Amino acid sequence: MSFKMVTRYAHSPKDIQHYDTKELRDEFLMDKIFSLGDILLTYTYNDRMIFGGVTPKAGEPLEINLDKDLGVDYFLQRRELGFINIGGSGSVTIDGQKDNIVKHDGYYIGMGAKHVVFESDSSDDPAKFYVVSTPAHKTYPNKKLPFKDAIAMPMGNQKDMNKRTIYKYIDASSMDTCQLQMGYTVLEPGNGWNTMPCHTHARRMETYMYCEFGSKDTRVFHFMGKPDESKHIVLEPEQAVVNPSWSIHCGVGTTNYSFIWAMCGENQTYDDMDMVDMHDLR
Repeated sequence: MSFKMVTRYAHSPKDIQHYDTKELRDEFLMDKIFSLGDILLTYTYNDRMIFGGVTPKAGEPLEINLDKDLGVDYFLQRRELGFINIGGSGSVTIDGQKDNIVKHDGYYIGMGAKHVVFESDSSDDPAKFYVVSTPAHKTYPNKKLPFKDAIAMPMGNQKDMNKRTIYKYIDASSMDTCQLQMGYTVLEPGNGWNTMPCHTHARRMETYMYCEFGSKDTRVFHFMGKPDESKHIVLEPEQAVVNPSWSIHCGVGTTNYSFIWAMCGENQTYDDMDMVDMHDLR
């Protein structure tokens, strides 16, 4: 088993004005998330979110063990955790309580859980747990979040090539958390744009993990940066990008695709956002 966590720092908008493609990718892209038998994480100084992939082999459970790295006795001593599985079936065991997890199921785990163990039913079709952890100040109840129970929000239209459904798993309208919000967006066939017209939300940062592309040759162009100084990063399947709170976050793909979004920061109001006029984009 390989465990790896890399650190990414926070940036001023002025920092990225002169970044070339490599520098932009080095600072904001997580290019490898799922590796069979491994835990691969990124710690970003943007609101101190930790995100990444846990991909167990069958019969070889994985547990995120972080203590000295975070100055605590165990990983979730001062944190909460959410995950969505985009792989095969598996399970999670939280302090001895086991739940089966099928594809697209999610989970919220409150501060104070000491042991969170991930398992796959098959190595040929392993579970792929995309995990996100944020600082917490209070313990809220653990909650399994089946895909069938997610809050579905149809958005967009075919004419504007942004017809999609936003599935809200961890959301303040349906459950309590300290600050974590998390969901899964699915674009309809023939649609490529997400979150366009775009916006910023200065009160929260966000990560996007793009997945379930139409083919291995599909690519997503993810746009970030200030509205009047936009940059882009080209993503392959199952890669993620960090968006600071001052940055736009939208994208377009060569075919339809899905992505998992996660937010944390000053508030939990999903629609607290500052829309960007299309005339102001540069």
